[in-house]
Amino acid sequence: MTGFPSDITRRQALAGFGGVSALALSGCALTSRPQGVAAAQSIGADRLLEVVAYNLLAHEPERATSLGVDTGNHAYLRTRLEDQRPEAQQAYAATLRQDLERVRAFPREGLAPETLTSLEVVESAYTTALEGFALPYGDVAVGSWRNAPYVVIQNVGSYLDMPRFMDSVHPVKSGEDADAYLARLAQFPAVMEGELVRMKAARAMGVVPPDFLLEAADRQMSQTVQSAMDGTLFTAQYRDNLAAAGMPAAYANGVERLVKGPIAEALERQLAELRTERSLAKGDAGMWAQPGGDEWYAWALKASTTTTLSPDEVHEQGLDELAALHGRMDPILKDIGYTTGTVGERMQALSEDPRYKFAPGDPGRAEIMAFINERIAWITAQMPRAFNTLVDPNLEVRRLPLAEEPGAPGAYGGAGSKDGSIPGRMWINLRTTDLHRKYDLADLTYHETIPGHVWEGEFSNRLPLIRSILAFNAFSEGWALYAEQIADELGAYDDFKVGRLGYLQSLAFRACRMVVDTGLHHKRWTREQARQFFVERNGSKYDEVVSEVDRYCSWPGQACGYKVGHSEILRQREIAQAQLGDAYAFKAFNDAVVLGGNAPLDVMGRNVARHVADVQA
Repeated sequence: MTGFPSDITRRQALAGFGGVSALALSGCALTSRPQGVAAAQSIGADRLLEVVAYNLLAHEPERATSLGVDTGNHAYLRTRLEDQRPEAQQAYAATLRQDLERVRAFPREGLAPETLTSLEVVESAYTTALEGFALPYGDVAVGSWRNAPYVVIQNVGSYLDMPRFMDSVHPVKSGEDADAYLARLAQFPAVMEGELVRMKAARAMGVVPPDFLLEAADRQMSQTVQSAMDGTLFTAQYRDNLAAAGMPAAYANGVERLVKGPIAEALERQLAELRTERSLAKGDAGMWAQPGGDEWYAWALKASTTTTLSPDEVHEQGLDELAALHGRMDPILKDIGYTTGTVGERMQALSEDPRYKFAPGDPGRAEIMAFINERIAWITAQMPRAFNTLVDPNLEVRRLPLAEEPGAPGAYGGAGSKDGSIPGRMWINLRTTDLHRKYDLADLTYHETIPGHVWEGEFSNRLPLIRSILAFNAFSEGWALYAEQIADELGAYDDFKVGRLGYLQSLAFRACRMVVDTGLHHKRWTREQARQFFVERNGSKYDEVVSEVDRYCSWPGQACGYKVGHSEILRQREIAQAQLGDAYAFKAFNDAVVLGGNAPLDVMGRNVARHVADVQA
């Protein structure tokens, strides 16, 4: 290990690797020099936060690569993968527990607001994650969004994550990179074995995923096994990456042997377990049907929303917000000639209008990619009207890997690496062009790219490393919905009112998610009942919500974070407007939220309060 040695991090984290930070903690006779104390305190906090960050990355080294910080003393991280064995996951929890104690013990007096925010963010993220690790089964996302009760399923597991990560994130620019690539692949079978142990342990507790999720996972893993057996898994893209870097093809020689041998064998063992589970599975969709499922769902809902809202409260809020949004959509629909039926029925009719469909097949896929890039160019030009502080994201739009498309949403996106070497990306699902319409694709683009996920991530990447690592579903997705609203307020649909319908339907869709997710996991809805709620109440496309509903079944609570977060940002904006009156500024408010970084909603509220106080001072 060439990063922070464990004996140093345990002994010196609070001391910040030096006497200056130790002075800040000791309370020794420096009262006559408060500025010196404050400076020392700040340095100590910065060093503590950095140690905490690298302690986390030691357990999740892939994130170090994604951020571009697996260099120098931390280059060893580029050769490693997260250990998925139960004992390794508990060691991860022990590290979190230790570092949480350090953060809680660090004195707050004299610290700058941004440093206070960082400490508060770590405390919140680690507290919630440890509650998740204390549950008897499942996969905990530390400062991320994908908490899952099932370690391997149709959209969870290293069989999906690893190929995408190695193909598009792990760098291949030198012989050292190639060696690290091979080292990671050599560990991959052990990673899958760790997952397999946890799958079997959960089954022994009576935790078996719904049959329809297992059927989808079987199809996808079977495809992955086949690509391993024919030698294309990892190898094909790796050869392309070598060629693009001008490196000898011989570097790929060891990859195919690993893929066709130990990796294929480990995949087949996981596939056999999925089929064993399938023989025991039932069709109940929600967590209520699993042992300890109510407790698991309560935690997942808290983790997703960063609130203490109960399932019933989330359900009712979703229904109320859905009704309000449909009230805004109704007059637009009438204005364009859709006058009869519910809002959902009229949006269904609109979705069949050939004017708003993309061509089928590859011509339509090309049309979709061109449309997205044109909208990115437009919204980028508008950013000086919405923010005082600007960034220039390195951004690309890519199609989702074919094996991932059946179980994936319509699109997702995120920022690139902290060092800028890996671009921010919008991944678009193009398994069929019928997933998208010309009136809703612009809104989806703003959500995933600018000023949504990619834009927000660029600001988080400028914060201390731990802040670039930790992300919160309610803030991430709430901001992305607010980004859609910013685009509307900047005039994105002034000349295309049908596009505004797409935007409002997007918000309504997220309100539906609150209703459906809690319906599935708390109110015992069936899978088909959940699908029909989307179709009948919101006019959603059936093909779209098939995979959506299945995603909620494997990521309980995650779908609720979007609208809860958006509504809280709007509530904070209303507070700022009321308190500042004529002194309120749209751009300044947006800066206050995004510059505060990705944070739990209560921490975000404190950032807005500080902004208001600064303006009033």
